Amino acid sequence: MKTNRLFSLITVVLFLMPSINFGQSINLGSAANFAVFSSTGAISNTGISQITGDVGTNNGSSTGFGNVNGVMHDIDGVSAQCAADLLIAYNQLNSATPTFFPANLLGNSDTLIAGVYSIAGAASLNLDLTLDAQGNPNAKFIFLINGAFSTSPNSKIKLINGASVCNVYWKIEGLVSISAGTFFKGTVIANNAAIILATNDTIEGRILTTNGAITIDGALVYTPSGCLATPLTGPVAPNLLSTECFTLFSSDGPVLNTGISNIIGSVGTNLGLTTGFDPLTVVNGVIHPIPDDTTTQCAADLLTVYNYLNLLAYDIELLYPEQFGRNLVLTPHTYLLNSAAIFNDSLYLNAQGNPDAVFVIKINGALTTSVYSRVILINGAQAKNVYWLVQGAVNINNYSVFCGTLVVNNAAIEIVNTGIVLNGRALTTSGAITTGAITTTMTSVCNLSGISSIDIDKSKNAVIITPNPFMDKINITINQAVKTNNSRLIIYNNLGKEVMNVLIYDRTTTLDVSNLKTGVYIYKFIDNKEIIQTGKLISK
Repeated sequence: MKTNRLFSLITVVLFLMPSINFGQSINLGSAANFAVFSSTGAISNTGISQITGDVGTNNGSSTGFGNVNGVMHDIDGVSAQCAADLLIAYNQLNSATPTFFPANLLGNSDTLIAGVYSIAGAASLNLDLTLDAQGNPNAKFIFLINGAFSTSPNSKIKLINGASVCNVYWKIEGLVSISAGTFFKGTVIANNAAIILATNDTIEGRILTTNGAITIDGALVYTPSGCLATPLTGPVAPNLLSTECFTLFSSDGPVLNTGISNIIGSVGTNLGLTTGFDPLTVVNGVIHPIPDDTTTQCAADLLTVYNYLNLLAYDIELLYPEQFGRNLVLTPHTYLLNSAAIFNDSLYLNAQGNPDAVFVIKINGALTTSVYSRVILINGAQAKNVYWLVQGAVNINNYSVFCGTLVVNNAAIEIVNTGIVLNGRALTTSGAITTGAITTTMTSVCNLSGISSIDIDKSKNAVIITPNPFMDKINITINQAVKTNNSRLIIYNNLGKEVMNVLIYDRTTTLDVSNLKTGVYIYKFIDNKEIIQTGKLISK
């Protein structure tokens, strides 16, 4: 009933006063980029807080923050501009004409429509407050509080019917104290007063003050997406070229598997042996037991990919690599960690609704993950658009889920622990790759057979080998489209060891293979030094 009476009163007011402008556009200027800012005052954090947006002060220091998904600006040109823009925004809000005068206690399950709400003294928020845009995405909600403001624990602001957090503003002339567990929405501009955020607070908007300290303890603060800002797309993704076909590849080093691994994509090395992979559990790809033309091309292409990522300029430096993860949320950017990184707990990659958004994470050192570490893709993020450039060894620990293409420079990759899921690729320019009973999940569309002179569709039937499975003989039939010229069939066992290498002279040939033990083999058919076809053979 209380809510219905409020709606009735508002309807009458709107009818009698049609010229009211419910909130002019507020120009935040450069302050829109900041999640947390004080023109004059120290900013401090305790606990693990997750901040998306810039953080800084124009007169003071920022202390205690871990990795921030934004840029730290303390007393620099950016903070000076932000302080000037913040004052302009404050004056705009301060001059807004009030249209409603609610009681000092907001919330208690009330619903408000668009307007400028003025409270003469201190105010507080209890339970839930719903802001209803009534289908108007441009509806603005401005709260002018001429005193301190506080919230009760676990209170919430809800937006319905098209209401946007971009259009919610709070101008507060006193201390702002947000109690634990509050879900708060909108841009807060405190004037000459401090702001306090407590544990488990979630702020979708901004926490800004013209003069006062800001203290944060284990809160989540993120600038709203949209708001007329250019959508984040991240950097231009590298062209993976032939490396796209490989799930595991080393340009220089052995590739070894132990245990039963389920691999989607090709595996191989360009210098060394690829061993321990079961052809029955490697799908949509080829095992390259020894270097060949395909691995040579992949090594060259991997260097191209590495050089591109290495020269890519970063947007945001994550200042505490040893605290990487810990439920950090990243948006589409190029990030730099300037030393070895220890990845604990979870990392969220937020594409903000753009499935083509690209993430690049550059680590100038080794990467080690904790047990149960997780890369979690949210809001449209895709593993194929995530790239890691690591200048050191990589060790992924038990029960981890890792997403993206790992490009490692001159170092080994170990994915040998229990229950690991790799939703991506692991590639190194030089170093051993060791896997043990892992599962890969990302597929790629590419020429999986490594053929350059014959279309892949034709190559599927370029050579027919029957029967398969076989016992003591196999029949080899070469398609008429293939010009036989110094043809050769090479067969390898599941350890990558060559067990047969014979010249093929005729279009139909029968070979004695009774010496091959029961098991799975892979073959390579070569004509005039080109790989024409690869595949699996099973001996019964």
